[in-house]
Amino acid sequence: MFKTRVCSLLNIDYPIMQGGMAWVADGILAAAVSNAGGLGIIGAGHAPPEVVEKEIEKAMSLTKRSFGVNIMLLSPFADEIVNLVVEYKVKVVTTGAGSPGKYMDKLKTVARVIPVVASVALAKRMQQIGADAVVAEGLESGGHIGEISTMALVPQVADAVDIPVIAAGGIADGRGFLAALALGAEGVQMGTRFILSEECTVHPNYKQALLKAKDRDTVVTGLSTGHPTRVVKNRLAREFALKEKQGVSAEELEELGSGKLYAAAREGDVVGGSVMAGQICGLIKDIKPVGKVIKDIIEEARMISQSLNNLAG
Repeated sequence: MFKTRVCSLLNIDYPIMQGGMAWVADGILAAAVSNAGGLGIIGAGHAPPEVVEKEIEKAMSLTKRSFGVNIMLLSPFADEIVNLVVEYKVKVVTTGAGSPGKYMDKLKTVARVIPVVASVALAKRMQQIGADAVVAEGLESGGHIGEISTMALVPQVADAVDIPVIAAGGIADGRGFLAALALGAEGVQMGTRFILSEECTVHPNYKQALLKAKDRDTVVTGLSTGHPTRVVKNRLAREFALKEKQGVSAEELEELGSGKLYAAAREGDVVGGSVMAGQICGLIKDIKPVGKVIKDIIEEARMISQSLNNLAG
């Protein structure tokens, strides 16, 4: 049950991918997700290549299964990260913040390439340049986001392309997983749910901030810069809002945000750091092993599917 094209494409048991969250998604988390039957992903973010290389080696030492690397195309190290992926023959690459067009041929010599998209137009463009699938990411997601909700985006993308669509944004349990499939997706990508797992090595303060968050406790910052980001409300988010209201330059806002994700994720500064998380964090009330996260989602989805079949008569 739930064996979609994504499972065969990525050689995984369940059509569940873990989001490539910068400074959060390391080799340990990626390996744990892959070992549990999903696809783990190392978030390269803006990290230098030597840091990403260590995480790739770590994941390779912890799992024999496929895992991926997310390449942030705006990173000054994007070229080097692409070279690392090819050198280590990483099986899957997801990309964000731009088009992977110039890297596509090189990446496809070793990997399945799955860009993250926030619009139908971009999804169609990615199919044209050879993407193996796309992640349709709604504005409910944590971190950098687009303008369309998952509920509206996923079915439109699914109708527009022939390659598999993976839904992201606002998914953390069996209900969300099954809803995504009903919308036309053939898999899901989750970030926030996997932050609240035992294997995630993010600072405990970060996890506690997410556990405390309620349904209205995230906010979007950086709208005026063209790079909106969803975070948990804190002092930094309020400072961003004030400066944007004052009309400060994009450069000043970028400077304000520089290094703040690392400060929150690795140093535990959840007051002055950037605590990126999706709107779904208000739904998550526990920290449990990655294997149980995936098992519970699949079991809940099976039960709901059977109930719906009964309801349909």
